[in-house]
Amino acid sequence: MVDVTEKAPTVRRATAEGFVHCPPAVVAALRDGTVPKGDVLAVARIAGIQGAKRTAELLPLAHVIGVHAASVDLEVVDEGVRIRATVGTADRTGVEMEAFTAVTVAALAVVDMVKGLDKDVSIEGVRLVAKTGGKSGEWKREA
Repeated sequence: MVDVTEKAPTVRRATAEGFVHCPPAVVAALRDGTVPKGDVLAVARIAGIQGAKRTAELLPLAHVIGVHAASVDLEVVDEGVRIRATVGTADRTGVEMEAFTAVTVAALAVVDMVKGLDKDVSIEGVRLVAKTGGKSGEWKREA
C-alpha cells in the first residue's frame, strides 16, 4: 500500500462509464418495466453507490477514503444500459477506483436483475473518463 500519510487532503472527483449489452427482448422489458425482479435501474443505482463506498473492502491495496459524493446514472438505449458514475472526496488519494467499482457493481446488478429473461448479456467498455484533483491535476479521456 502506498503511504499517503504526508499528503494533504484535496478535493478530488472521478467519473467512469460502462455498458451492459442486452438482447432486444431485455431492452423492451426494461423500457416497459416488466422485468420480474423489479426496478432494475433503481436497484443498480443503489448497488453502484454501495460499491463505491465499499471499494477498500474489495481491493486489498486500495486506501480507505471518505466517499463524500457518489452518483450513478443509468440510461436504457437500444443496445442495453449505459452506466456513468461520478464519485467525489476531500481526501489524500483519488477516487478513480471507487468510480470504476460503482460502474462495475451497477452493471453486475443489471445483469443479475435481467439474467432470468436472457443469459446473453455482457458487461463492456468499463473505463475512466475524467478525474480532477490531487498532484496529477485534471485528466479527461479524448473521445
